[in-house]
Formats: sequence, C-alpha cells, structure tokens
Amino acid sequence: MHFILKLFPEITLKSTPVRNRMTRQLVDNLRLQIKRQFGAGKVIPGWDQLEIVLPSDEITDIRLATQLLACTPGIANFALVRSFPLVDMHTIYEQTQAIWGPSLIGKRFCVRVKRQGKHSFSSTDVERYVGGGLNQHNATAGVDLKTPDIVIRLEVKDDQVFILEDKHQGLGGFPIGTQEDVLSLVSGGFDSTVASFQCIRRGLRTHYCFFNLGGKAHELGVKEIAFYLWHRYGSTHRVKFVTVPFADVVNEILQKVDPSCMGVILKRKMMQAANAIATHAGLTALVTGEAIGQVSSQTLTNLKIIDEASEHLVLRPLALMDKGSIIDIARAIGAEHFAANIPEYCGVISVKPSAHLKAAKVLAQEQLMDEAILHRALRDAQVQDIDKVMQDVAAGSIAIERVSAPSAYDTIIDIRHPDEQEHKPRDFSPTPNLLIPFYQLSQKFSALDASRRYLLYCDRGVMSELHAQTLAQAGVRNVGVYRPDLNKNQA
Repeated sequence: MHFILKLFPEITLKSTPVRNRMTRQLVDNLRLQIKRQFGAGKVIPGWDQLEIVLPSDEITDIRLATQLLACTPGIANFALVRSFPLVDMHTIYEQTQAIWGPSLIGKRFCVRVKRQGKHSFSSTDVERYVGGGLNQHNATAGVDLKTPDIVIRLEVKDDQVFILEDKHQGLGGFPIGTQEDVLSLVSGGFDSTVASFQCIRRGLRTHYCFFNLGGKAHELGVKEIAFYLWHRYGSTHRVKFVTVPFADVVNEILQKVDPSCMGVILKRKMMQAANAIATHAGLTALVTGEAIGQVSSQTLTNLKIIDEASEHLVLRPLALMDKGSIIDIARAIGAEHFAANIPEYCGVISVKPSAHLKAAKVLAQEQLMDEAILHRALRDAQVQDIDKVMQDVAAGSIAIERVSAPSAYDTIIDIRHPDEQEHKPRDFSPTPNLLIPFYQLSQKFSALDASRRYLLYCDRGVMSELHAQTLAQAGVRNVGVYRPDLNKNQA
C-alpha cells in the first residue's frame, strides 16, 4: 500500500531549519510506528508531503495504517494512493476508470490534477481528458466543478502517476518531540483528558500526575485513560505516570481550613506538589484542564492565587472552552466512554466556596496546615513508565456490592463531609447509621463491630464506591455501598 501525507500547514510556514527539524521528527516517529506495526516499510521525506510505502495490501493492514496515520500529530491529511508508471493521458484515464468507474454511477464528479516535472501536457489537459472519458463511459450524473459528490484527485510526478483512492483528515499539530516536556495534572474527567490530548497534539511530550484523593478504583481508571491517550496518540515517546497519595492532605484541609478557601487551597497544594515533581524531572510547564468560570475555584481571581503556588508556567488549553465543546473533543478522540465513567470526587470541595478570595486570607489559612503532610505525600509518590500502568489495571479491582434495601445486619455510614451532612441531612431509619466523614473512615473503621456489614453512603455514590474499594483492597470484606436510588436508576 502507498500513502501520501500532507504536512500540517503551520509546519510549512516555519523557517527552513525549523521546518526541516519538524519534518525529520515526523519521519522518525512514523518509521518507529511502522516498524512496530508492520515490521517493514518506507517513509520518504518531501518538501511539503511525505510518502509511505508498506509491503501489504490486505484490507486489515490498510485499516490499521489508516488509524495509525490519523492519530499521528503533524499530519494535515493523507490519502491511500495507487501508483503507476506514466505512459500517456489515455493510460491515466484507463487506470482511473479501473479504480473509480464503479463509484461514479449516479454521482456528480470532477477531476483535480496536480503535476510536477516536465511533460507535454498541462494539469488542465489531464483533467479534461480523464474527466471526459469517465463521464462518457459511466452512467454518471455529470461533471460538476463547483459542488461535486465525488472529487477524483490525481498527481503526476515526473514519470509516475498517483491516483488517490481515499482521503482522510489528519490530527494536525506538531510532531511529538518537537516541543518541550510538560506535566499534566489528570483526574480522569473530560477536562484533564482533553487538555492532555491538546498538549500531545501540539507536539508536547506529556507526562501525567494523578493526585489520589482516597480510592484505588479511581487511580486505576485514571491510569487506563492516560495509557489510552499515550498509546493512541503519543506512543513514539516514553512518558511517566506519577501517583501522589493526597488523602492526608485533603484531611488536613477539611479539618483546619475555612470552608470558603478549601477548593483553592486544595489546588494550591496540588500545584506545589506538581511544581516539585516537575522541577525534579526537569519538565518545562504544568498543564491543567481548568476552564474559566466552570466552578468557583476557576475565576480569574482564584486562578491567579492558585498559580502563585507554582514556579512553573501553567498551561490551560481549555481556558476559554465550554463544557459541550470539551465533551465533543473527548468523543472525537475516543475518550468519552473512559471520561464519562470516571467519577468526580464529591465532598472534597466545600459547599460554601468563594469565587473571589483575597490572597492574604488564603495564605493565612494555608499556614494553619502542617506542611510536613505535603512533604510526606511527595516522598510516598510512585513513578511508573506509562506502558507499565496497565499491569495495575489488569490486576483489577474488587467487586463491591451495591445495596438499595439494607438488611437487619447492616449499618449505614454517612461518609459525607460534615458541611454536606448539615446542609442535606438524611434519615436512614430504621437502619442503624453512623456519621463518619470519609477523611476519618480509615482510622475509625477497624474499631467497628466486625459482625455487621457496613454500607457507605454519599449523595452520588461516587466517594462511597472509592472508599469501599480502598477498604476492600486492605482486606476488609464486611463493606458495601448504600445506593437507595439503585432500583430507580435501573428501571
């Protein structure tokens, strides 16, 4: 099979040295992927396009190559082509007829020709000759130069003829390896997933940093998303996945910080940790999925306070995007299913946030915290090669029972933050119940009556699932999740 690839237009606008460097990097990236997938093949550089020649013409291999090229940053568009030696214009018509003739029945079409080299005919001569022959010998709806149903593209290059069969949109952007390295703060949701993809597409070698707020299941889900992004769009360059255990930091915030400052201080602590990781690894910038105005911590006032916690440049690819557009991109890149099934961690952000905090107040509240807890989280951080994280995912998580109708042997534990418990009190009677905020659960659970089963509860069932997983991973078996809406959701 034979493909012609057009470079992303921004590459062709660069100075000659930069253009050559980016083209060489794209060639290297493609050669690496072709070697992995097909064992053999050629990548032939050109001024504004590349050619790829692969030994197989099997349909499955064509589909595989098409997917590979569609997911490689730096390519504007590409087409599968058939190449033939140039004889004369009639031979060009015959070759085009053999490929395109059956597809033209009832269709309006036109022929577009690009020509390089010295020939006795012009591009227009070939368009008229080939187009006239196709229209004469097929039951078409006629030639239409303005709004055709089908555009047949030919290229005549010196003594070769290329007939383009299928044209596909490329990913655009810059080849990975042409820009610096960044650390993307990922939670697994739509925003951080799309922000990470935008960085990859722009040629940035993107590493991942996940702040684990208390659940193994959440960590595994985020690892799966990060691996998907890397494997599909950036596998030519190895990157790292960093997991920072942040539950104790969250506990410290919830117990010592004024509710209005909790969300901003949590993000400042994440920035401080990410800044330290990036400094140690020699990375250039941090990346977040924040969009202006999406939540109270993402106002310009609060974002400025958050950014002051880091010495590194903070990139926000989604800063001016709306949620619908972000989800559309997630869908287009195949990540919607992953992101939609990653829960938002409920209860960490206070129910009384402030959208316009004063820096002095935030710093004063931050000083109430024990800084050693953040240092301990960084000390306990785990760093993995991205291609190794799926070993953790493959190990799987423990199945947690979801219960909508508690039995006489069950006790419900309301693990919501005290602010939420006060704001939206729940009556669980006649089932016995306890109020244990999630940040105290691991310390207090071992003192409970082991003969009973404990059903964790939070408003959306997300945090309860995560903490039930954490307890189960630690060997606890008498734990489940209370989901009073389960039957209603299944109806």
